Amino acid sequence: MVDFSKVRAIDFHTHAEESCGCHDDDGYDELQSTMAKYFGAPWAHPPTIDETAAHYREKNIAAVIFPVDAERETGYRRYDNYEVADACAKNDDILIPFASIDPAKGKIGAREARDLVENHGIQGFKFHPTMQGFYPNDRSAYVLYEAIAESGKPALFHTGQTGVGSGMRGGNGMRLKYSNPMYMDDIAVDFPDMPIILAHPSFPWQEEALSVATHKPNVYIDLSGWSPKYFPPILVRYANTLLKKKMLFGSDWPMIAPEKWLDAFDKAEFKDEVRPLILKENAMRLLGVSK
Repeated sequence: MVDFSKVRAIDFHTHAEESCGCHDDDGYDELQSTMAKYFGAPWAHPPTIDETAAHYREKNIAAVIFPVDAERETGYRRYDNYEVADACAKNDDILIPFASIDPAKGKIGAREARDLVENHGIQGFKFHPTMQGFYPNDRSAYVLYEAIAESGKPALFHTGQTGVGSGMRGGNGMRLKYSNPMYMDDIAVDFPDMPIILAHPSFPWQEEALSVATHKPNVYIDLSGWSPKYFPPILVRYANTLLKKKMLFGSDWPMIAPEKWLDAFDKAEFKDEVRPLILKENAMRLLGVSK
């Protein structure tokens, strides 16, 4: 288990990639190489879970890590949640595994979610409405949310624009409309005890995200996907005041390295008393390892 007293920070947003590499028949190679150029990432193929663990262990940073189950919508092969859980179990000194299930799987997905939590150490769930092609507040997704809510584990949702498909023909079929954070308001009302994380500064809906997180006690924001030097002033203002206990450090590894994000965070205009909350304390409370 992670020794939270010793790690310097908790990165709440990292991506798991298959150890066998990308498949050449489903378009995933082109997607990843295009995204790497978009973010300026220094690799040809994203690192494996073991490589990610080694990097984070060297930096003394714990990491929440997850796949994205978007096979139905995109055709990209799903990275099996059980394989992710097994790989993370071998690196449980530094990695905190989340799973991803397409809400379209309904009761089958709910069954898998329960099993993953009860028997395989999964600590939360990741959704990407744009990649998975669904409105987060669609009632067809509620059977899966019910299973997650019963477990007490958090649900993390991509919000705002995405680097996925950016610059590709037709945006590679990715529809940004699905990731408006205001849809999360319905989920926060209907599942008031399920912790919800809005991932990323939610451009172009930043104020909507801040509104939902301010109004709903169970909604948090992770600050991944952007360098802190580009954060809009209103996001920093809320992080320093009303939402200081609801903001989470996240990098979006492997597109952004945690040390690069932290270096920019050191230079950004966050209050000294807020920095430890964002870097670790809020995450510990959300994960249930502190009060």
